Amino acid sequence: MTRPGEVATEGPAPFALGPDGGSPFTLPTRGHGTVKLGTAGSAGTLTVLEIVLQSGEGPGLHVHSREHELWYVLEGKFRFLLGDSLVEEPTGGLAFGPRGTPHTFQNIGAETGRLLVITGPSGLEEFFLEYDRRATGPYDPTALEEAARVGGIDFVGPPLALSEPLPVSRAGR
Repeated sequence: MTRPGEVATEGPAPFALGPDGGSPFTLPTRGHGTVKLGTAGSAGTLTVLEIVLQSGEGPGLHVHSREHELWYVLEGKFRFLLGDSLVEEPTGGLAFGPRGTPHTFQNIGAETGRLLVITGPSGLEEFFLEYDRRATGPYDPTALEEAARVGGIDFVGPPLALSEPLPVSRAGR
């Protein structure tokens, strides 16, 4: 317990990270990411990731057993399936998926898109780092299965590109 006038020593330490800082990883989809803040740096409170996805890409429908997840669109246009709700968000938009909610997302812009992903509590970075350590190619279902087990993620359906295809006139726009 901290007494008046004392500085608490538990918890995360302040820090700053430059634009190229963090731990890079490869995604199971066409894209990559960077762990900007993980469990150790946040004392278990949150994980912060930057995800870069090519046009049309996104993960399969999945459920997190541990974390809530927030997505902030840094660049591009994404659509998010949050439970039964399908929403689109452009640059500057935000979406939130509470733990236990089936969700997925897809870059529906014509160019590469970027997301800032924040989860709480921390730990989601272990899914991405585990996949990156195990993957032997651009998409490795065995590595994905093991990473999902480590990360407390249950894949329950296909990506939006398969379950909710965009009309041909809108694809990549």
